[in-house]
Amino acid sequence: MFGAGGGTSSYREAEDADLLVMWGSNAREAHPIFFHHVLKGVRNGARLYAVDPRRTTSAQWADAWLGIHVGSDISLANAIANEIIEAGLVNEAFVNRATTGFDAYAAAVKPYTLERAERDTGVPAELIRQLAHDYARADRAQICWTLGITEHHNAADNVFALINLALLTGHVGRYGSGLVPLRGQNNVQGGGDMGAIPNKLTGFQDFEANAEARARFEAVYGAPIPPEKGWHLSLMFEAMERGELTACYIIGENPLRSEADTARARKLLSGLEHFVVQDIFLTDTAELATVVLPATATWCEAEGTVTSSERRVQRVRKALEPPPGARDDIEIICEIARRLGTDWGHPSAEDAWNELRTLSPMHAGMSYRRLEELGGIQWPCYDEQHPGELFLHARLWEEDPARRGAPAPFTPVEQEPPVDELSPEFPIRLTTGRRLDSFNTGVQSGHYATPLRRPETLDLSPEDADRLGLAEGEVAKVSSRRGSLEVPVHIDEVLRAGLAFMTLHFPDQVATNVLTLDAWDPKSGTAEFKATAIRVDKLTAPVQGGDESQRAEVEA
Repeated sequence: MFGAGGGTSSYREAEDADLLVMWGSNAREAHPIFFHHVLKGVRNGARLYAVDPRRTTSAQWADAWLGIHVGSDISLANAIANEIIEAGLVNEAFVNRATTGFDAYAAAVKPYTLERAERDTGVPAELIRQLAHDYARADRAQICWTLGITEHHNAADNVFALINLALLTGHVGRYGSGLVPLRGQNNVQGGGDMGAIPNKLTGFQDFEANAEARARFEAVYGAPIPPEKGWHLSLMFEAMERGELTACYIIGENPLRSEADTARARKLLSGLEHFVVQDIFLTDTAELATVVLPATATWCEAEGTVTSSERRVQRVRKALEPPPGARDDIEIICEIARRLGTDWGHPSAEDAWNELRTLSPMHAGMSYRRLEELGGIQWPCYDEQHPGELFLHARLWEEDPARRGAPAPFTPVEQEPPVDELSPEFPIRLTTGRRLDSFNTGVQSGHYATPLRRPETLDLSPEDADRLGLAEGEVAKVSSRRGSLEVPVHIDEVLRAGLAFMTLHFPDQVATNVLTLDAWDPKSGTAEFKATAIRVDKLTAPVQGGDESQRAEVEA
C-alpha cells in the first residue's frame, strides 16, 4: 500500500502542488500543522478539493466541496476513474511501464458512470467530472486522507480506490505528487515500522512469508517465532468474547473509551483474568486493570526516536525527569522480562535502536549520529552512506526494468453501503470525528483549559433540528441499535439534512461510542466508527442536573 507519505518526500511539497484533494480529512482541525502547508499551496495557486460529508473548516478553504454521502467513497473514486479513462486522460506511458491489471480495473469501473455516482454519493455529476479532469491534467497532484476513509468496514478497499486513481494518472513517486495518508496520532507510523502489526516483524518483514527474516530475529532473540500471524485489536476483543484471550497487557492505549461499542468493551475488559495497563495517566481503561505500571511521557521524559507520516525518523531527547514512581517503558519491560527469568540487562534507547538496525534492513543506515547530523532520515536507508529515500515509489519511473522492480497492481474494488443501515426507526446517519482543541479520548487534552473548547454536543443540521422541534442547547435522547445517550443539541450549518456529528473527546460527559458499531474491516481490522444509524428524540421532561448529567443507557 502506498502509505507513509508514499508519493511525497515531505509535507512541504503540498506547497508546490497544482492540485490537492482532501478526501475524508478535516486536516484544519485534526492535522493543523500539515494544513498550514496546504494553505501555502492554495496561496501559491493550487486548486483544493474537499471530499467530506460535512462542510468542515477544511472544506471552507476549498475551491470545491464534494459533500458525499457517508460510505459512498468507492463509488465516487470509481466514477472519477471511469471518467478519466473515457476522456482519454490516462497516463498511458506510466500505466504500461509501471502497473499491472489495468484492463480488469477499467472493466470494473466502467459501470460507475457520473450519473450513477451522483445517485450513490449525492455529489453533482458535473462536479465529479470537474475533479476527474483537474486531477488527471494536473502536473503535480496529491490525495490526502485520514480516518474518514479508514474507519469503515471496507477501509482497505477505500484506500485501494484512491491508490488506483494515483496509478491511473501517474501521480505517485515524484516531487509534489503522491498519496498522503495522515496518521491519526503521533508515531502511529513508528509503531507499525517497529512491528506492531500482527503479521510483520520490524521493518515490515512478513514472518509468515519470509523465513529468512524470521531466522535472523530468532538468532538474536534466542527464541522461536511462530510463523502464524497474530490478532489485531478487533480480533483480540472477539477472542476475549470466546474466552480464548484471558490476559491482556496494554501500553499507552485507552480502548475502553476509543473502541466502538463501549458497553461491549467494558464487559470484555472487566472479564479478563489478568489485566495490565502501562500508561502516564490513570485512564478509564487503567481503572479496570489488575496492575497499573506508571510510565514516562516519552516525548519529553525519555530518549528514543519517532517516525512521522512522511517516513522521517527523528530523535527524541529527554528534557525532564519523570515524576516519582514513573519509569521508562524500556526499563519496565526489561524488569518484567527479568522477573520472568530472562535477563536483558539495562539497555539504553540507543542500544535497543542499534539492535533494531541489525534486523531491519530499511533502518540499517540510521545511526543516532546520522539522525542528529541530518535532522532525521526517511526510510528506507540501507547503509550509512545512503541518504534515505526521498520518494518511496520513485523506482516506478525507472526505464530499466531491473531498477523499476515489481509493478504496482491496480486493485478493483466495489461500492458497499455501511453495515448499520438507515431505517424508519434509525433514520439519521451519525459520523464522528475530532475538534481542533482536543485529542482522542481527552486523557491528555482534557487536563488543560482552552477558550476554543465547548462541551460535547450532538450536532444536527438546521433542517433536522427544525423537523424534530429541537433548539440550540436543548437536551435530546440519541439512540442507536446498541445504546442511548442524553446530550445537548448544537445546530450546525455545515451539516446537511440527515447527517449528525459527535466526537469522542469528552467521554465523561457523553460516551459517544456507546452508539457506534463494532463491525470491522477484515483486511485492516478497523471498526466502522464513521457510519452509525441513529434516532433523535425530543425529551418530554427536563433532565435533572442539566448538561452535567448526560447518561448512557445500554440496550438489552
